[in-house]
Amino acid sequence: MSAIVHDHGHAHDAAHDHAPSGWRRWLYATNHKDIGTMYLWFSFTMFLSGGVLALGIRSELFQPGLQIFEPQFFNQLTTMHGLIMVFGAIMPGFVGFANWQIPLQIGAPDMAFARMNNFSFWLLPPAALLLVGSFFVPGGAPATGWTVYAPLTVQMGMGMDMAIFALHIMGASSIMGSINIITTILNMRAPGMTLMKMPMFVWTWLITAYLLIAVMPVLAGAITMTLTDRHFGTSFFNAAGGGDPVMFQHIFWFFGHPEVYIMILPAFGIVSQIVPVFSRKPLFGYASMVYATASIAILSFIVWAHHMFTTGMPVTGQLFFMYATMLIAVPTGVKIFNWLATMWKGSLTFETPMLWAIGFIFVFTMGGFTGLICAMAPIDIQIQDTYYVVAHFHYVLVAGSLFAMFGGAYFWLPKWTGHMYDEKLGKWHFWLSMIFFNVTFFPMHFLGLAGMPRRYADYPMQFADFNMVASIGAFGFGLSQLIFLWAVLKCIKGGPKAKENYFDAQDGGLEWTVPSPAPFHTFETPPVVK
Repeated sequence: MSAIVHDHGHAHDAAHDHAPSGWRRWLYATNHKDIGTMYLWFSFTMFLSGGVLALGIRSELFQPGLQIFEPQFFNQLTTMHGLIMVFGAIMPGFVGFANWQIPLQIGAPDMAFARMNNFSFWLLPPAALLLVGSFFVPGGAPATGWTVYAPLTVQMGMGMDMAIFALHIMGASSIMGSINIITTILNMRAPGMTLMKMPMFVWTWLITAYLLIAVMPVLAGAITMTLTDRHFGTSFFNAAGGGDPVMFQHIFWFFGHPEVYIMILPAFGIVSQIVPVFSRKPLFGYASMVYATASIAILSFIVWAHHMFTTGMPVTGQLFFMYATMLIAVPTGVKIFNWLATMWKGSLTFETPMLWAIGFIFVFTMGGFTGLICAMAPIDIQIQDTYYVVAHFHYVLVAGSLFAMFGGAYFWLPKWTGHMYDEKLGKWHFWLSMIFFNVTFFPMHFLGLAGMPRRYADYPMQFADFNMVASIGAFGFGLSQLIFLWAVLKCIKGGPKAKENYFDAQDGGLEWTVPSPAPFHTFETPPVVK
């Protein structure tokens, strides 16, 4: 008998060793929920860091003249703001959502490769340290713009090499994460869940993961050639040695254009999950949503040179890229129509996630229209590299990617924590963000049309008023994000317990759209598919 007890004790110890606690639980995490949580906190930390740099940019531009920063440092701020937000905030944020939600939505016990999942997360903090650390080395951070264009890259100090290394590491993380996501979705769905029965969020991430695997190596190639041009005497982008700086732009934007869709497709997925729940109706046109997402992804590979209308390409080239870009507006329009049709005659309620989703549809559509305007070659030649383009892509990436992430966070927080968030705080966060976002970025359309170039630390008096308005809006928007932090911490600490269907969808057909709160380590039962 004592032997049995003794053995039982050993078994208990072994089981105990397999669920590490304290810092080990996070360092050695293989649970998709823990890893998703770490991605989301990392992303939010980088979002705040990138936001502080943006406020540096806006405080310099508050009035004409050089107030605070030298032009060189100002350009370091614009470069690092872009790199941190794209590679540190938005992409890891969506991977955090993928880690948390994909196994739950397809009825899988976890991600396919748990250890690789851990590794792809832990590559990010060192990469972030390298990126931010570039400010503190001789010569400072790269001042090239986030696009790291040659020949600017040649004159930069070792901060440039740190940024290149950081981008390589983050790219490796993205590729591993994508392999994991694709394998999980294709091999681990619950019995009966065919591809055309998957939740939209799962579909958008499946397509996004393929995009990432296709284009991250292209970025790696571009920055490796930059590295060898800098240190090993090659002349890929050096005209004096027979190279071509415009070739860098072609390679970069062949990565960079699919990249902007990588940053928006998961947002489409989140919005497609939220809208049906608060409309109490199934998503309108599910199949057309899937096909639209796929066609956006395919078309994203043939539009890259619309970023390059002013580089002296032949008119036939301009025409091709102009028409191809206008074509992408069609599947995007299909999506917006489907979201509106889902809401049409639904019994709508306007809890915080729904506010973010509707706010997303409204403001993202404006970003889409200005994108269509930028796609017209004759117009783009006038507004290229002005604040009109800055306004356009912030409408797509802030009002698009970021707003959708906020909506998704409020939507799934009760599921993740088991507690309801504070509805009043959520609404304050939404309305202040929405108002200040537009106060910040709407005037930039006028600045751009009037000819104010981007990435300049100083400007003539004629641009003073709109810049002052934009800077005030930026500080309002930045401070509003502290409400989100407060709401999240309050939700994690406690609050009313989340009920089974905590947003109370009345339609029985929404069982796999409306999440139910699950304790941290339990697996959800496979979804009911009708």
